[in-house]
Amino acid sequence: MHPQLAADLARLPELLEETRQRAVAFLAGLDERPVVPRAATERAAERAGGAPAGPSAGPPLAEEGGGIPAALAEFAERWEPRLSASAGPRYFGFVTGGATPAALAGDWLTSIADQNSNSSLDPAGQQLERETVGWLRELFGLSAAHRGTFVSGATMSNTVGLAIAREWLGERLGVDVAEDGAGALGKVQVLSGSAHSSVAKALSVLGLGRTALRPVPVLPGREAVDVAALERALAEADGPCVVVANAGTVNTVDFDDLRAIAALRERYGFWLHVDAAFGAFAALSPEHEHLVAGLDLADSVCVDLHKWLNVPYDSAVQFTRRPDLQARVFQNAAAYLGPLSDDPDLVHLTPENSHRLRALAAWFTLRAYGRAGHREIVERCVAGARALGEQVARIDGLELLAPVRLNVVCFSLTADPTPERLAALAADLADEAFLTPTRYAGRPALRAAFSNWRTTEADVRRTARALAQAVRKLTA
Repeated sequence: MHPQLAADLARLPELLEETRQRAVAFLAGLDERPVVPRAATERAAERAGGAPAGPSAGPPLAEEGGGIPAALAEFAERWEPRLSASAGPRYFGFVTGGATPAALAGDWLTSIADQNSNSSLDPAGQQLERETVGWLRELFGLSAAHRGTFVSGATMSNTVGLAIAREWLGERLGVDVAEDGAGALGKVQVLSGSAHSSVAKALSVLGLGRTALRPVPVLPGREAVDVAALERALAEADGPCVVVANAGTVNTVDFDDLRAIAALRERYGFWLHVDAAFGAFAALSPEHEHLVAGLDLADSVCVDLHKWLNVPYDSAVQFTRRPDLQARVFQNAAAYLGPLSDDPDLVHLTPENSHRLRALAAWFTLRAYGRAGHREIVERCVAGARALGEQVARIDGLELLAPVRLNVVCFSLTADPTPERLAALAADLADEAFLTPTRYAGRPALRAAFSNWRTTEADVRRTARALAQAVRKLTA
């Protein structure tokens, strides 16, 4: 054994304790550290203005590493100060959760156990994953007809769901796509009102092409699909197609009428995939559960877990009613892998031959806090978004661009809302809160997404004050 490895092993308990102390200090400082360090926001503003990002070069790899103490020391000096407070209560960019205490404990144990949970030859990992998937299925109101698998995030969940849809298209057309390739299908149509960018990415990966995605008109002033326009598109389609419905759009958290869309399936042959990356969590709130009515009618469903379940990156789940088609796509034949049976090993259900025991962090937080604990997180986030929306509406120089339907506040400057000015506003705010840019109805905008378990009313007030100050500075 290399001497430095042996030395670290001999001192492992005390070195892990030193690491724990650093981790505790980092978490304790989340509330006061810059949400995004100033250098990072300035670089982002430069990119918004068209300046190239350029490469980031570091020191060369040392011949002798110095062990854990040297790595901890250099991390503390060079990297920790650059890290954002993305696990903290005022990181409203993208749709980013944190890690509940239980999820953090589960994630630590995931690394300790270091399981590859894909095979029945070593079954505990996939047994735990299946139990966790069952809990999640109940949480989102899905029936036992849906089977689920953990994946890395919403993009992979959408990709797996659309891969199953691709196989279903082949089944309808009498071709074997898994064997003969996507070219056997000919031209494919994927219809959606406000598809997330990951859908086009998935279509590119799957060989169907980004141009397969055909936008369908949305309702006036909404991001929800016009069901009548969708029916016209289905009537005009040449052969079976795929419909991607949305349960929570990124900009305004708008929801398609899932029951109405599913009803069209009785007259037109299509596969219904629902992107419910974070919108599925509306099912936890009695006030909002109607938004996901009909989710169980989908043929495949995408739900991201490192968003509103507040488990560490990376974690998502993919559900489908057709696990047989899923296994046809992703089956992997090798003597050391489990058999492809009616209940196939997880290795036959996703692109990954290996994946870490992602389910353990989710198992921990679900076991620790139950439905009630996670309902409270959802409802507190929704209340926070509403409160910030009300504050934005009162700030001179800002205007809401859409109602706060769930957990996202979408707004812009009332005067001269250019991407550059909005980037400057976000950069000036970044010590206190992090917001990300978007474009809604053709207009540059900012959005604040509430999905972190730590966020409180005090964080909303603090963000509103900082936002008002930044607007006054920008418009002075």
